[in-house]
Amino acid sequence: MSYCVNCGVELDASAKECPLCNTPVWNPRQMGGAAFRTSGVSEEAKLPFPREKGQVETVNRKDLGILLSMVVLATAATCGILNAFVFRGVLWSLTVIGACAVLWVILIPAVIYKDQSVYVSLLYDGAAAAIYLYMLTYLTKSRDWVWGLGIPITVLVTVIAELLTLCVRKLPRSFLTVALYLFTAVGLLCLGLEILIDRYLSAEIALSWSAVVLTVCVILDIAVITMLSRRHLRDEVRRRLHF
Repeated sequence: MSYCVNCGVELDASAKECPLCNTPVWNPRQMGGAAFRTSGVSEEAKLPFPREKGQVETVNRKDLGILLSMVVLATAATCGILNAFVFRGVLWSLTVIGACAVLWVILIPAVIYKDQSVYVSLLYDGAAAAIYLYMLTYLTKSRDWVWGLGIPITVLVTVIAELLTLCVRKLPRSFLTVALYLFTAVGLLCLGLEILIDRYLSAEIALSWSAVVLTVCVILDIAVITMLSRRHLRDEVRRRLHF
């Protein structure tokens, strides 16, 4: 059973052209010169489908950036207008507007401006997150939490992300070394988070869950360093894990 490539009507097995739109019927498996000579059509005639594979043009980065920017801007503006004229109880639109702002800042290096330094992009992301947290204070009765906990955690995450990126880009990079950098970063992040939380809640630092995470990360780091220092062990691990 075959169908016309132009209009989709079902064709008879012996049909030479479509009875509805008169499109020639070609068998893709018999597109050689014999098929053209049999049908009386020159080989230079236009085929119902292209012989060569084509490639769809990529979307212009600037146009894509404009599209995403307009979507984010429209979302933020719409929520702001609804908050101002319809749902006036609380400033709930600040959560959406702040999230849109953070999303737009993240999209700058990813879509709009790929040549931007990754270190600068991380700083922008951290600053956007800090501003977003400050905007949320308008929905709470106090702003102490943003200065005592929100901003310090944002700074901690940004610094660790910067250091991790620096290690991955500047130091020797392989599967094992990246794992070493990542385990170290996770341990330091958890340690810093518990210190900041304890300092904010009780002004006393008493390590508990972060000590467990840090211990596990140190053990993993020691194992990775051992594999990196022993060539035969490193090669064996690579063969076992297929990397």
